[in-house]
Amino acid sequence: MKLSSSRPRPCPALFITAPGSNHGKTTVTAALARYHVEQGRKVRVFKSGPDFLDPMILERACGLPVYQLDLWMTGETECRRLLYEAALEADLILIEGVMGLFDGEPCSADLAELFAAPVLAVIDATGSAQTLGALAYGLANYRPNLLFAGVLANNVASPRHNDMILQGMPPDLHYFGGIPRDNRFVLPERHLGLVQAEEVPDLESRMSAAATAISETGLATLPKAVSFTASKQEAPPQLLTGLCIGIARDTAFSFIYAANLDVLRAMGATLRFFSPLADAALPDVDSIYLPGGYPELHLQTLQDNQAMKKALQTHFQQGKPIYAECGGMLYLLESIEDKAGNRAEMVGLLPGHAVMQNRLKGLGFQSAPMPGGVLRSHTFHHSLIETPLVPIAFGERVHNTSAGEAIYRLNRLTASYLHCYFASNPIAAAQLFS
Repeated sequence: MKLSSSRPRPCPALFITAPGSNHGKTTVTAALARYHVEQGRKVRVFKSGPDFLDPMILERACGLPVYQLDLWMTGETECRRLLYEAALEADLILIEGVMGLFDGEPCSADLAELFAAPVLAVIDATGSAQTLGALAYGLANYRPNLLFAGVLANNVASPRHNDMILQGMPPDLHYFGGIPRDNRFVLPERHLGLVQAEEVPDLESRMSAAATAISETGLATLPKAVSFTASKQEAPPQLLTGLCIGIARDTAFSFIYAANLDVLRAMGATLRFFSPLADAALPDVDSIYLPGGYPELHLQTLQDNQAMKKALQTHFQQGKPIYAECGGMLYLLESIEDKAGNRAEMVGLLPGHAVMQNRLKGLGFQSAPMPGGVLRSHTFHHSLIETPLVPIAFGERVHNTSAGEAIYRLNRLTASYLHCYFASNPIAAAQLFS
């Protein structure tokens, strides 16, 4: 689809941020989305940065796909297009930031300032009271051109605690109120972040409880409208017309950008989804896409599904393309060993073994020189692999502080720890599957 210059489109919008991670941004964003959906409004939600897990929660909260916004990975033009198209249909746009407001380069503040989105600071009030006002003042005044909507306190212990927070709030800062400390809407976490939405059985009740808490704050009314403008963008070339791509999608393999699926479809591909956990056969496809996820949490099931492993081996032997990212790559190795020392046999298309680690072993944006061109990407993993394969290339970190992730190529199989963003170079993405 080609977008041309159009009249600006106004839509109420709010950028949810915090002083850092673990202040409750996702809980508050999901609660806001669910509250306004319950009022009969159409809410579009975006996630700043390369995160996969938060969007799963946010999609459940608003009932619509959640896309990433990032000035490096996504690019300004694509961010502008996504926001404008959302404004055409939505009653409210919510953007959840990443880490702290000023963390990273570019940071959440850069994104909020570029699109003139008013900023809501969510601050965890645990262990503080009047000092929360000083934190809020710093966030509001650190960058003069930032539109600062106000402050929401999270984990407020009592009405008295809320009064103390209000006492310390500067008079020129708007205080929306506080969200009480309540285990009913705390989102569970594991080593890569939040637990996947599908794995939280009471997620609906958690979000409903959080939405009720939002209804008792100043955020129950819509924020000010922001004027979003269109961007000129050409449709990607039809390089995948007639091709059918099989995409793994279940609780073991779920780290995939919604925008990646859009790009593949826009280039003419038909997408069919399958589960390496549950399915005994592949769909009738020309290429395979194995995204990242949590294969280490499903070792026995993946090992025991001999039929699926055989199907993937046959697909490879027929010379058909396979593209595997992070957890998808681990699945194609000979084995994976979890943190407890349990080892299971995997597909065996790539020589080598993966061992899960107790600490993070890869993090950050990288340019990925794939066989068809450079794709912008991100890495985030808790494993190490041992393989005799010689990489065909390495990712290049944005700030080039150390060596990037290895990229492996074996016949028509391409694999890496890197999670690539296809819209950054559709032609290079097409070469992985065609």
